[in-house]
Amino acid sequence: MLRTNNAFLSFIEQLYDAQHRKEDILLKEFSEEQLLLHQEEKPAKVMVLKEGITKCYFNETDDKGFIVEFLGKGEIIGEIEIIKNMPCLCNIKALTPVKAYAISIPYFRSLLERELSFNKLLMESFAERIINTSTRASFQQLHTVEHTLSKLLALLKEQDMNISKEDMAAYLGITIRSLNRTLKKLSE
Repeated sequence: MLRTNNAFLSFIEQLYDAQHRKEDILLKEFSEEQLLLHQEEKPAKVMVLKEGITKCYFNETDDKGFIVEFLGKGEIIGEIEIIKNMPCLCNIKALTPVKAYAISIPYFRSLLERELSFNKLLMESFAERIINTSTRASFQQLHTVEHTLSKLLALLKEQDMNISKEDMAAYLGITIRSLNRTLKKLSE
């Protein structure tokens, strides 16, 4: 549920400490509820989360949202959009105060061209996303909402995370009303 990537974070921290041009990687801070990336807008930087928790979500045309994932330290954001030269696929919003390494687009592109270890970490990150997305989709298709919600509640407790009912419903792809009914069934 909360994705992290310590290897990627370690790699970026080493680049940050060793950089010659300070504008290549900046350390930025975001307050709770602040958007790091805006759906349908071109990103200005690629970011790697240093600390804090964000949510990655889509807003549909009917103003309904769907949470793809919760992201923590070491997760990279905006890279797909820069590689494909396209606007952001989704929103990334800070759920807690967040610090992130903001990598300039020219520097990111130069890393892609010349740094094999960077590319390896990026490919591993992509593979992990594919595995997580397909596992989650199949789990939600195969199990009842009650079972999926009970697993989500256990994960939240295990990771010591609190999220709103709205975010729980958006993560499960159900309405608040369905969530409330399911919570009531689970408590009985």
